[in-house]
Amino acid sequence: MSSSPSSVLEMEIFQYIDVHQSDFIENLKEWVAVESDSVQPALRKEVIRMMALAADRLSALGATVNLLKLGSHQFLDGEDLPLPPVILGELGKDPQKATVCFYGHVDVQPAKKEDGWKTDPYTLTEINGNLYGRGATDNKGPVLAWINAVETFRALKLAMPVNFKFVIEGMEEAGSLGLEKLLEENQYFFSDVDYIVISDNLWLSNKKPALTYGSRGNACFCVECGSKDLHSGTFGGIIHEPLMDLIALLDSLVDPTGRIQIPGIYDNVAALTEEEKKLYESIEFDLEEHKKNGGVRKFLYGTKEEILLHLWRYPSLSIHGIEGAFHEPGIKTVIPAKVIGKFSIRQVPHMDLSVVKQQVVEHLEGVFSKRNSPNTLKVSMPLGAKPWLADVNDPLYKAARRAIKTVFGEDPDFIRDGSTIPVARMFQAITQKSVMMFPIGAADDGEHSQNEKISRHNYIEGTKAFAAFFLELSKLH
Repeated sequence: MSSSPSSVLEMEIFQYIDVHQSDFIENLKEWVAVESDSVQPALRKEVIRMMALAADRLSALGATVNLLKLGSHQFLDGEDLPLPPVILGELGKDPQKATVCFYGHVDVQPAKKEDGWKTDPYTLTEINGNLYGRGATDNKGPVLAWINAVETFRALKLAMPVNFKFVIEGMEEAGSLGLEKLLEENQYFFSDVDYIVISDNLWLSNKKPALTYGSRGNACFCVECGSKDLHSGTFGGIIHEPLMDLIALLDSLVDPTGRIQIPGIYDNVAALTEEEKKLYESIEFDLEEHKKNGGVRKFLYGTKEEILLHLWRYPSLSIHGIEGAFHEPGIKTVIPAKVIGKFSIRQVPHMDLSVVKQQVVEHLEGVFSKRNSPNTLKVSMPLGAKPWLADVNDPLYKAARRAIKTVFGEDPDFIRDGSTIPVARMFQAITQKSVMMFPIGAADDGEHSQNEKISRHNYIEGTKAFAAFFLELSKLH
């Protein structure tokens, strides 16, 4: 392994982790075997079983574990199902020590062998040093790596360097239903928490570690036109067709260079500082590898810096689909009446969701008015999530950086995430504590995809990094 511990204590801890790595992998195999798919109603019992397994594992560490009920929720078909409980766990209450709270989830995305998996998605399988299985990297592997690190101190009969709290849920892949309300109702749980760590994302590269300090928000829009299906032979060429109106509206949103055409949309984007600009220079990012991972032939931009800035730093607009338009094989010569276009804007600090909505509505109404169409236009924003941003100079990030350097032998990249990570913003807003994302999975782990994996190296070295991080946090107090 690549570890280069800087103390006798770290060497003892890392040696234990190396010796017991087969046990840690066996634990992951047990967790991966549970089909804790939170999206499919038929598997809700498995999610609840997975929560019980996680609670048992924390109890075995000596933690006090509370399984808090969230009630139930109703599906579109009217079926009412119980929500899995959320774990609030606690280990240690020494007022002289820092208290770190770890968030993770143990539910997974749907997976079937026939979807294109090379192995059974619910049987952890090691091939060429990679551990394949649904949830291996998202998020059962990182949750277990954290628990493994805590367990190592207990097994070696070492004093815990910090106090631990745990928030583990089973509905993240379905939108973390009920979590925000639960956190708000249990704010006392965080009263003595100093730091919050989330390990639910990936490095930017396949080899170089990273710490994540920001993510974009997301505002989703629906644009609706028309009222009644018509025959194209009877009405084609003499009416304002709703789908044509809609396509014109969607076409007005972004130019061929990717720049959003909505007036004022860039006005409140936070200015790029020189300090932040320097962070991009040392980041390891292979454009060709990223193209290959996405099956993309060409990017809109040609340099690493431009690509990353437009992934993380600037807003983007994506069109996702048109509801009501005929999409089956063959030809159907109908003029669709009610059509709904769907798009989203990934917004960044310091863009205001209400302002963004107003800018979108005003732009679309302006474009629509010029078409002199009798069709009705309705613009709505059914979903809005705010961006999240942390300070890389926070002691929490400095401690994690030192831990990563100790284990992996190099400084991590400081990265943002182009997607939206609601839990980071949620924890920061509700608890007012320092929040950090500490990934241990590599860029090619394939979260949500076929053949999801975490490498044995990342799983075991990630466990060491968490253990080293505990020691670094203890130095802050």
